[in-house]
Amino acid sequence: MSQRSRARLVNHDGTFNVRRNEFSSFHPYNAYHTLLALPIPRLLVLMSLGYVVTNLFFASLYWLCGPGALDGASAAPLRRFEDCAFFSVQTLATIGYGRLVPATRAANVLVALEALVGLLGFAILSGFLFARFTRPTAKIDFSRQAIIAPYEDGWALMFRLLNLRNHDLADVRAVVSFARWVGQGAARSREFDQLPLERDAILFMPLHWVIVHPITEQSPFRGFTPEMFAESEPEIICLITADDETFAQTVHAKTSYDGTDVVWGARFRDMYLADHDHVAIDMSRLHDFERVDPPSAL
Repeated sequence: MSQRSRARLVNHDGTFNVRRNEFSSFHPYNAYHTLLALPIPRLLVLMSLGYVVTNLFFASLYWLCGPGALDGASAAPLRRFEDCAFFSVQTLATIGYGRLVPATRAANVLVALEALVGLLGFAILSGFLFARFTRPTAKIDFSRQAIIAPYEDGWALMFRLLNLRNHDLADVRAVVSFARWVGQGAARSREFDQLPLERDAILFMPLHWVIVHPITEQSPFRGFTPEMFAESEPEIICLITADDETFAQTVHAKTSYDGTDVVWGARFRDMYLADHDHVAIDMSRLHDFERVDPPSAL
């Protein structure tokens, strides 16, 4: 597939740039994972809409049962529908104030059905919300650009990251892959290399971490000029794996950089702050860099 498509595989925010037409996001195979991945505001809005739609559905059924279906309901059609809607809310939530009561067999059957839907629905929602709010996720922010920066007596590919949350990540590991097109014309092919890093694992990450790939004689970056690098349509993919100490579970984060995200000839600005009592960094400086004279070739 990588030989056929020139699109990047991973977006910078870590989502896959993949479209599959077999199953939609809310297909039974995908619905649970889709809901778990929804942002919390969207999830709450979706649940509220489901609650409203369910009550309006049962209110319509009570209303269709006729004026005598509920004792205590108004005789006017619109007021009766309002009474049916509030009776549905009371039944679904098992409140039952007693002012409105079912008076016909059809209404009693609907009450039994709605009570079952309410019990099962709230049980499912409770389990789902528990899974949603207790699911460990990594909140790792990556620098917007990767840079070709001075390193020892040569150059290196660098980008950096930090944990946005206050809890600790332990045994943090990085895997970086480099994909690009090689060859000419119809003979072009896609090649992949896993980049050797200056350090591919750290014990803890309370501060930030600069990922460094030294460009040595064995590096796949060796010999590139800025023009050759752009023509190769590169994609640098990074996967971070860490142990979340709060949940005692493994979490992941990923990102990618294409040719437009790589700055030739730059160095990251210092993030450290002067503090006598703590080792301090300014997280707002994560993306800051300054230009240096770029190399003509690596």
